[in-house]
Amino acid sequence: MKQLLIVSPHFAPVNAPDMQRVRMALPFLDELGWSATVLAVAPDLVEGAVIEPLLEHTYPSQTRVIRVRGISPKVTRWLGVGNLWWRCGRALRRAGDALLAREKFDLVFFSTTQFDSFTLGPRWRRRFGVPFVLDYQDPWVNDYYRETHTRPPGGSFKFWLSQYTARRSEGAVLKSASSIVAVSAAYGPALGRRYPWLTPHLVKTIPFGASRTDLELARRHPPRHCLVPFGDGRIHHVYTGRCGPDMTMALTNLFRAFAEFRQTHPTEARAHHFHFIGTDYAPPPLGRFWALPIAGQEGVREHVSEHCYRVPYFEALHYLTRADALIVLGSNDPTYSASKIFPNLFAGRPLLTIAHKESAMLTFARGQGHRCSYGFGADGDPPGSMAPQIRQEWFVEQGFARLAPGAPEKLDAHTAKTMTRELTDLFDEALTRPCN
Repeated sequence: MKQLLIVSPHFAPVNAPDMQRVRMALPFLDELGWSATVLAVAPDLVEGAVIEPLLEHTYPSQTRVIRVRGISPKVTRWLGVGNLWWRCGRALRRAGDALLAREKFDLVFFSTTQFDSFTLGPRWRRRFGVPFVLDYQDPWVNDYYRETHTRPPGGSFKFWLSQYTARRSEGAVLKSASSIVAVSAAYGPALGRRYPWLTPHLVKTIPFGASRTDLELARRHPPRHCLVPFGDGRIHHVYTGRCGPDMTMALTNLFRAFAEFRQTHPTEARAHHFHFIGTDYAPPPLGRFWALPIAGQEGVREHVSEHCYRVPYFEALHYLTRADALIVLGSNDPTYSASKIFPNLFAGRPLLTIAHKESAMLTFARGQGHRCSYGFGADGDPPGSMAPQIRQEWFVEQGFARLAPGAPEKLDAHTAKTMTRELTDLFDEALTRPCN
């Protein structure tokens, strides 16, 4: 059995998007020849974390999880510092040093959006001879906000500081890596343009998978305080996950389509309500509304509810399984690959997808037979250009009321088990590959 050390600073029971690949892979790693140890930060040190104990019942109980302690955000918040790496990076480094010094590991897998932790890979390879694989769930060096003059999440100064560090560190880390996993097919070419020496075959696209077991658990565990009043006679459209300034095109198309529908069908429109849940990463009371302002601009604010704070993972899935219709929105950035597309597909509800025309989310949705999938061009199309078509097909022709035919055999290719097999194949290849 090969030994795998996984660095996932956010880990269950913390509900964080960047630990989901690891959590869903753990039940299948043993049968694929890998025994995993997870290195994480103690849950109480993750600022603003949504703690969900049920998550700990979804991976093998024998999995060893080592949780380190750093500096509490209560100590640093008065200085305006909440960054997890700044507070706990030293503790992660020391714990990893000690673990690798006393035990033999075949590979280290960094699966997180705490990108500064990637810098531990060259250190551990140099000191202990252990190869490592990086998981690019987002770009580490991100030019989108600079090129589009969009205000980045967390503010311009913090983002500039993180990007300064990223640009100084990324190249050296990549040169030492044995392989790279990317959730988006766009990430590999982008890295190749930035680093011409990077061998393209080192980057393999493996999206997040979905777990049917998770959806079954969600159906059996309704939220104690439900944010959506199911059963009140209205048609509830549900969106779960992050929103932000990069989703203005998708939001504008959605709300303008509904506004036009309401003009021609005022009676029918009264029954529709849109719910946006968990749209901001900031902890209370710092959360911001992203959907409501655009709904207000389009004149349909009274039909929209937004809960900007994170909700437990299984609560979000429960809303997907009970909604009358589901909405998936993409970014103005064509490289954005939202992992939420797969739970939405597996939920088996009517699905409306609005994303950049180059987004992989459209490919996945259309591949399952969801014809209400619309692509815009961030530069060439004016805001709301897809609204007339969405109005006609989703609202007037009631696409929201018809379940797409779907293709269950194609969904099998996107399960967590299938994606984990692809991941372990990459691990096996990485063991035979020298660093750059």
